[in-house]
Amino acid sequence: RLGVSRNAVWKAIKALQADGYPIQAVPNRGYCLAASSDVLSESGIRQYLSGEARELILHVYDSVDSTNAVLKSLANAGAPEGTVVIATEQTGGRGRKGRSFYSPQGTGVYVSLLLKPKIAPDDATLITTTAAVAVCGAVEALSGEAASIKWVNDVFLRGKKVCGILTEGAFDMESGQFDYAILGTGINIYKPGGGFPAEIREVAGSVLDSPAPDAKNRAIAEYLNHFLPLYRSLGSAETNAEYKKRSFVLGKMVNVLSGNGATPARALDIDERCRLVVEYADSRREALSSGEISVRVL
Repeated sequence: RLGVSRNAVWKAIKALQADGYPIQAVPNRGYCLAASSDVLSESGIRQYLSGEARELILHVYDSVDSTNAVLKSLANAGAPEGTVVIATEQTGGRGRKGRSFYSPQGTGVYVSLLLKPKIAPDDATLITTTAAVAVCGAVEALSGEAASIKWVNDVFLRGKKVCGILTEGAFDMESGQFDYAILGTGINIYKPGGGFPAEIREVAGSVLDSPAPDAKNRAIAEYLNHFLPLYRSLGSAETNAEYKKRSFVLGKMVNVLSGNGATPARALDIDERCRLVVEYADSRREALSSGEISVRVL
């Protein structure tokens, strides 16, 4: 009825299989996409986008060195705000303070979003904290379980880290504002075969314990759908309150890590600029900036 030969169908199926799609074949009947299919693709993501997220420019790759690095090249070439680079693997993924970010093939999603915010560099933390709130929404939509945040950029589920966020930027020296910012997010959808590497095994976790249909495409779309409305009101009291509500650091003893070593303190509050307010043993209080310092829950 369609005027398509059996040989043409066979070639198309082989092309889909080469791209990683699980295809079930039944003799004398034909082919069917497996119900558990979870292959990342632009069309797969777009079917779940809503609102202004539908206007985003998506670049989807199987493997890249770093989604942030790829997007930086596009930004320097004049790419507009709303350009997104997505991959299923990073061979050189990076976290905060130059640390490597484990980004294996097939188990996670790695996404970088180009932004051009009208804020001062000192308020860059607000981009990261807003993204953390959006990731929590995406993780909860996917898993049905409550997610929490470790200040400043880690999202946890069931007591394990399932997402890391890295915001980088270029600045206009004349105006003192961002030329552009790149918001990089890595989410562990599944556990890798053989488990996580020994150095992160105790802390790393995954959103799902078993394969689910279109989980990767849905995770990215949910994240972008949640993030963009929050970004339009960056630094709002409502978003900051949501971030604070999800924090599991408050009220706990932490080690404040700086160039001078580790200093014990109690995490008291998160202020209106999403800085962590801590109190040291000598009763001295300090509002910590994410660019200056890290914390480790004791």
